[in-house]
Amino acid sequence: MADQKRDHIHATETSENRDPISGEPGAHPIGTGVGTAAGGMAAGMAAGAVAGPVGAAVGAVAGGIVGGLAGKSVAESIDPTAEDAYWRENHTSRPYYDASSTYDDYAPAYRHGWESRSRYAGRSFDEAEPDLRSSWESVKDKSRLTWDHAKHATRDAWDRIEHAGSSAHTHSQTHGGTR
Repeated sequence: MADQKRDHIHATETSENRDPISGEPGAHPIGTGVGTAAGGMAAGMAAGAVAGPVGAAVGAVAGGIVGGLAGKSVAESIDPTAEDAYWRENHTSRPYYDASSTYDDYAPAYRHGWESRSRYAGRSFDEAEPDLRSSWESVKDKSRLTWDHAKHATRDAWDRIEHAGSSAHTHSQTHGGTR
């Protein structure tokens, strides 16, 4: 009986993806790690400019904590299932859509966009684009799209995450490309 209770508790903790520090459900280690690195670097540079090396170290720790919380927040706000459903339904209406490509060609580009938005928090798409281009070959799965064609869908998903909850135009609505 004790084994069943222990197994149930372990399964519940695992399925809720509990934060190892706070115990709260919904831990997002990638988002938290990215936020920690970005926040720590920014705060450390700012403090170092004012207070020297010791200030930089203290600023990096403080910035890491704040950045980690911000990164976790961004990662938690993205629902991959909802994003996939949205793009599956809407990809054919996008200005860069080419009928010779299937959703399976576009899906990895959309996923690359929504996942990368939190990974490159604090950077614009244009600033992150060289890194996105470099990683496209490893994330594209069976997509037949080259980066020059995939980047429009990647930017579209990036913009959707960036402007979640607003009615802002995405870049591709006004600057769509062709396949």
